[in-house]
Amino acid sequence: MTFPFKLSLNASTLFPYKLGVEEQIAVAAEAGYAGIELWVRDIDAYLAGGGKLPELRRHIEASGIAVVNAIAFWSWADSEEAARRKGFEHAKRELELLAELGCAAAAAPPFGSVAGVSLDDMAEQFAKLAKLSRGIGLEPYLEFWGRASKLNRLSEAVYVAMQSGVKDARLLLDPFHMYTGESEIEGIGFLRGDRIGIVHVNDYPAEPARAMIADEDRVFPGDGIAPSARIAQLLHASGYDGYLSLELFTPDFNGRTALEIAKHGLEKAKASYSVTAAG
Repeated sequence: MTFPFKLSLNASTLFPYKLGVEEQIAVAAEAGYAGIELWVRDIDAYLAGGGKLPELRRHIEASGIAVVNAIAFWSWADSEEAARRKGFEHAKRELELLAELGCAAAAAPPFGSVAGVSLDDMAEQFAKLAKLSRGIGLEPYLEFWGRASKLNRLSEAVYVAMQSGVKDARLLLDPFHMYTGESEIEGIGFLRGDRIGIVHVNDYPAEPARAMIADEDRVFPGDGIAPSARIAQLLHASGYDGYLSLELFTPDFNGRTALEIAKHGLEKAKASYSVTAAG
């Protein structure tokens, strides 16, 4: 067995500990992750408390890990023009902030009111977002949400990316969203590795049922029913060798420390996403 990927920690996994962004970075680095996904809201809280971006960047660089992606919520595809305009203004501000930190990318999920938006219109707006984001120096990762009213399946994300005309557009994959949106796992086999920006890793139990399961029900890789080994094989076969980022929303880890949880998650991800030499 071999582990052909790199590991990142999504800061959401540490939310029960209410850590500042500097502490999140320190925990991820000490646990052995190569990267971290930060939430813009935590960066904003750091700045509101008197922190400075140059200082935070120095802290990141000293930690030895990379900020491989950021979690943000912009209404870039909203059905209302005014909301969409504000969404792009919001995106510009946050992208410039992230660029100062040396962040590589930002997630672009179907946030806002998108039920009445066609996939073709969404593709047009994603092209505008990609132009804005790349102009600032970050890659936008098109993300689908299993419970979204639109852009809730892998097939829809592929369509939007293709129809957008964005050269080398990349997707954000997540087993939980594939499960809740009823995307076929084998669909990953239709992707080339260089069209995948990052992969969130997690697992989900058989109960609650798919129709009722929520973010907080996610479990560590290998502790549920997700076909993690098959996902790993498909990713590896596609040529993907980028980051797997542990993303949980567990409300309470029953007394275990943040570092213990980060280390445990790293080992579970390695074990669940290792592949055979033939795979």
